[in-house]
Amino acid sequence: MTAGYNVRPLMIGSMGSAQESIRCIGCDPGGVPLMAPKAMHHTFKLEDVDSRAALIIKQEMLSAGGEAAVCRGVIGLSSKKTDILVMGTRRQLQLATGKLRGQPFGAAAVAEEIRSVIRNMDRGRDHVLKWGGRRLELGKRTHVMGVLNVTPDSFSDGGRFLDTRKAVHRAIQMVAEGADIVDIGGESSRPGAAPVSAEAEKRRVLLVIRALAGKLDVPISIDTYRPETARAALDAGAEIINDIFGLRKNGMAELAAKRDVPVVLMHMKGSPRDMQKDPQYDDVLGDVHRFFLERIDIATRAGIDPEKIVLDPGIGFGKTADHNLRILSRLGELGGLGMPVLVGVSRKSFIGKVLGTGVDERLEGGLAAATAAILNGATIIRAHDVEANVRAARIADAIIGAG
Repeated sequence: MTAGYNVRPLMIGSMGSAQESIRCIGCDPGGVPLMAPKAMHHTFKLEDVDSRAALIIKQEMLSAGGEAAVCRGVIGLSSKKTDILVMGTRRQLQLATGKLRGQPFGAAAVAEEIRSVIRNMDRGRDHVLKWGGRRLELGKRTHVMGVLNVTPDSFSDGGRFLDTRKAVHRAIQMVAEGADIVDIGGESSRPGAAPVSAEAEKRRVLLVIRALAGKLDVPISIDTYRPETARAALDAGAEIINDIFGLRKNGMAELAAKRDVPVVLMHMKGSPRDMQKDPQYDDVLGDVHRFFLERIDIATRAGIDPEKIVLDPGIGFGKTADHNLRILSRLGELGGLGMPVLVGVSRKSFIGKVLGTGVDERLEGGLAAATAAILNGATIIRAHDVEANVRAARIADAIIGAG
């Protein structure tokens, strides 16, 4: 290849970057907003669409200059439902979805969903969590949630902070290192872990929360799936619910709605006791995405403010090393849901599998994985090694800002 014309692909991931690239050419300013939608290309996957609607969608996408891939049975309507891949520039999608309004068989609803996803994607990292007197502006920089396990058997630091004084000291230390949230848990969720009683869990966490309440400049999160523990923790001074079961326990959604606090919904296949017994997915991101749609619906119907929902794909929870890597590489696909994404990769076993290292030798691998997560859309990183992750996040934020 000759170097005469310096031909190169441009990585255009937002309308802002599309407009900037066009402005740099020296185009007429009036033409920039007209051309920018043509510089952004999208591929959307739609599931279980009525085949009659699929034919209409394909026709309109082709008419607009785009494309839509459907299963072969759709043409003769031998298949009643089909998945679709819709492919086109932003401008082509605008034209096609505009024409789909008012079309039958669910085509109009598909058009509105596509438009909603695009609006969410344009929002990007611009999320603000507001409750009580708190305000976390996640769009300005990545926030770090420090892990404080008040347990005897957590996979990484079990037993280290079971003593209340040590736990309190570690929480204060994490805030000094730059933690934006301190996440306190009283039950291990490591693979194979047996559940403890609610009373035991409360005994472990409440003393620490009470000792820290009012003394930290950052909010305390309670890592629990039990409504009774969450309620007691909120009474003691916690302000965020981090639920690995994604509100699947009766009463948790109602509690979060009543207290009007942020809630983290995590995806997990099974439970900690059995989640790593041969987990299988046809499409791990598709399953995670589908799970979030279901849980978001349940949360909002219970009265939880959508602006207070954070999504966690559950790295290491019912997933193989390959599943975890796929999620991190395609994390941006969750951006269409329009909610902030939290990722916890700190010291996880998939890092050890890739590097061939033990739990105490996974810092660098965890920092690399956390950085990849941030570059792909995560706005909160959950980590044991707070100071190192804060520094890595600042570099990732600088890279994002430069783009």
